[in-house]
Amino acid sequence: MITGSIGLLIAFAIGLYLRGDRDPVAQIALKEKRLALVSEMRLSLAAASEAQNSAVMSTREQDAKTFAGEARSAAADLDRDHAELDQLLKGRANSHETELMDRVGRTLSDFQQIHQQLMDLAIQNSNRKAFELAFGPAMKLLKQMDEALARIVAEDKNVTSDDRLRVLQLVSDVRTGILSTQVLLLPHIAEATDVKMDEFEAELSKHDSKVRESLAALKGLLPEQSQSNLETTTSMYAEFEQLKSQIIALSRQNTDLKAVTIALKEKRQAMLACQDALIALERAIRDEPITSTIPAGRSK
Repeated sequence: MITGSIGLLIAFAIGLYLRGDRDPVAQIALKEKRLALVSEMRLSLAAASEAQNSAVMSTREQDAKTFAGEARSAAADLDRDHAELDQLLKGRANSHETELMDRVGRTLSDFQQIHQQLMDLAIQNSNRKAFELAFGPAMKLLKQMDEALARIVAEDKNVTSDDRLRVLQLVSDVRTGILSTQVLLLPHIAEATDVKMDEFEAELSKHDSKVRESLAALKGLLPEQSQSNLETTTSMYAEFEQLKSQIIALSRQNTDLKAVTIALKEKRQAMLACQDALIALERAIRDEPITSTIPAGRSK
């Protein structure tokens, strides 16, 4: 009885095998399913790559977040299809396809690692935030400071003639210093190298010292009625210096520039490597022969 039961189980297993892997219709259906998964993976890979580029190049934070979400969604689809395809290829005893699937897995892993790094950088957008501070709050403060300095010049008629030229020179030094600071901040934000940023910051430090010295010297020359404008200017300059520190810190992170470099180099190379691996696997699946359940040489 035991021998008979074992025989029935073997016969049942053989029957399943013949109706599955050996059934031409089932083989074609399985091949089509695997080819469809490969095609979907290639589309998801392209979609993730395109969304990544859009996130990196976005000038608005909300747009960057939207594109980053699309990139993550496409990457999730890619992972899901990869897992399903891996299950369908397991146990088929096809060493060539197994090798190609391993290659797909490696290239996909490389792409996903770069993808995550790129998305983190795109969301931070430190350079864009630095530009927004420089052209927004910082520029507004500089304009208000210049207006206060202009009032000092208009009111210095009460200053003795011996000091008038000195006041005009000091006000000019302050204006020149803050304008030069604004001019230097912009290339600092766009700069990719630490060495060049160090040079910009050294120049910024010189202008800061000059502005502070000029403001301190003005305090001893201006009449009482002009002191309020000077205090306003000094207070706004201190606020501007805080903004300048934030701008420099954001600029130093350089997340936008780093993201662009990764998108154009590492990410592109990883994406192409993954596409090549998927194309090779697709060809191997297409080239699979369809076997028949009819033994060779059997007459009809």
